[in-house]
Amino acid sequence: LSRGRPAAGMAGGRWAAGLALAWGCCLLLCCAAASKLEVSMPVVVEVESGGTARIECNFYIPGNGSYTYIDWFYIDRNNRVRLCRITGNEIVQENTDYKGRLSVGEDKALSISRVTVQDTRTFVCHVGAGSHGVGENRTDLHVYSELPSPYGSTRCSRLSLPSQIAQCVSRNSFPPPNITWHKNGEQLQPEEKMVKIPTTRTRESSGLYTVSSTLFAHVTREDRNSLYHCTVHYWLRGQTRTVESQRVNVTVFYPAEHVKLQVMPSSTLVKEGDDVKLVCEADGNPAPVFSFFKRELEDKWQDLTSLADTNSGVLNLHDVSKSSSGLYRCQTLDLDDMRQMEKDVELVVNYIEGVHVKMEPSSPLQEGDSVKLSCDAHSPVALNYQWRDGKGRKIAEGNQLFLSNLTFETSSNFSCKVIAPSVPGLEQSKQVAVAVQGKPRIVAISSPLYVRQDEVVNLTCKAIAFPRPSVHWNVNGTAHEYVENQHVASNLTVRVNHDLLRAGAMCRVSNALGVSEKHIQLLDQKTSESKGVIIVAIIVCILVVAVLGSVIYFLHKKGKIPCGRAGKQDITKPEARKDKIVVDVKSDKLSEEAGLLQGANGEKRPAADQVGQSVVRC
Repeated sequence: LSRGRPAAGMAGGRWAAGLALAWGCCLLLCCAAASKLEVSMPVVVEVESGGTARIECNFYIPGNGSYTYIDWFYIDRNNRVRLCRITGNEIVQENTDYKGRLSVGEDKALSISRVTVQDTRTFVCHVGAGSHGVGENRTDLHVYSELPSPYGSTRCSRLSLPSQIAQCVSRNSFPPPNITWHKNGEQLQPEEKMVKIPTTRTRESSGLYTVSSTLFAHVTREDRNSLYHCTVHYWLRGQTRTVESQRVNVTVFYPAEHVKLQVMPSSTLVKEGDDVKLVCEADGNPAPVFSFFKRELEDKWQDLTSLADTNSGVLNLHDVSKSSSGLYRCQTLDLDDMRQMEKDVELVVNYIEGVHVKMEPSSPLQEGDSVKLSCDAHSPVALNYQWRDGKGRKIAEGNQLFLSNLTFETSSNFSCKVIAPSVPGLEQSKQVAVAVQGKPRIVAISSPLYVRQDEVVNLTCKAIAFPRPSVHWNVNGTAHEYVENQHVASNLTVRVNHDLLRAGAMCRVSNALGVSEKHIQLLDQKTSESKGVIIVAIIVCILVVAVLGSVIYFLHKKGKIPCGRAGKQDITKPEARKDKIVVDVKSDKLSEEAGLLQGANGEKRPAADQVGQSVVRC
């Protein structure tokens, strides 16, 4: 037991020594770390081409020590090239390509102006601190160009070929972008014998890249409406970004499968005189060559291609008539496969012909007779009939018009208007004259006529008759005749003399069926003036009486002239008694009524005083 105790003491001593050694090593390492020079820099600095790059260099020197020098380098093909050295307040630049573009800030950060893509490299900050040793770190400078601007071009494609659809180019980019293709918004992937997307990348002398991508693909008829675009994916500020080109449509060539021929406007509405278009359309691209024909007798076809626009497929027919109706044909020829297609259409030109008006009886008509007018016409469509008078006013509908008890005033030009209601604008008219015969009848003369001696006046005589009558005057002058339908008017210009004033003028109208005469009386205008004076005098008297009545009514309203059953005013007694009111008693109640009478001053008056006196009533 005594031997074992020293052994245990020796083991405990070794453990304590080991622990002390471990703590010592730890303290030594901590002291070494705290005394080491440390340099920190950003891993990557990104800047746009043409801008200024600022690369920071932060360092730590133990004990707040100061640096001895700072060197800035860039790496070129694994070699260090010094840009400048900083000692104290002095900065010495080396003769490099960066001279003139470098500057060092107070925080020792390096700034490079007007950077280009060639400045994309690694920069090193090396710090020397005397007894504290040296330290360094590095930063990768990335220079990117302006946002890439993709542009594309398209080409025509045929169904049978794996055609080039479009090309997308992005110029002056750094770093080089990636290009993808999209159809109707969905990304396309390379597919054997269906989709190919070769890409080329070119580095320009400026260090920027031009990337070109071409899309080859099989197309179908449905792709004529498809929209394609490319997307450029580029790196900016540590992130991947995209920019898209405009959408483009591909011109797809394919043969026609269907042909359509139609009449413009609708064939059911075409009428004589219209301009008509026959429009032929095919669903191929490009449009085929069009030819037009019209079927004649015995199944022969008349070539109308010279009248048509063979490129647009339009045949123009101007001022069509009944003979323009018939079967028309359009033929198409595809120049790629020389395949022909055709389509027919029937053109119907609506018309109205043979408008005829029949009058019964057709013999000469006399006043009091009746007549029936019948209208007829031919057309492939239903017709309506209207009758109108000489002034264009509608007077009846239907194809017959009955006129009874005819007079001279009934004589006129009547028209039958034929209308096709199913074809707007299709109508025709036929006119007929209904003339009623009879001896002349004078309907208007200028009589009596007030004139002056030696005055030039117009004498008018208007008559109605058929056959057309002649007008004669029994005095000399200048006559002018005016005829309208069955009416005839004669104006005679004469100078007034004594004989004309005395005898007047006679208008005589005659035709083969009789004579009518009327006298025109001429009156001297002086006589008219004297009569006018008398009329004026009468009017003045009436006005005076009216004014007098108004004055009396006004005085009555003011109480100056009492009126009514109460009494009468004495106008025969002396002036002093004229203010007394009297009454004319006409019954046996004289004594009773007399007691009720008073004078103007309120005193009662006996009735006997009023008997036999002159009175005036109001």
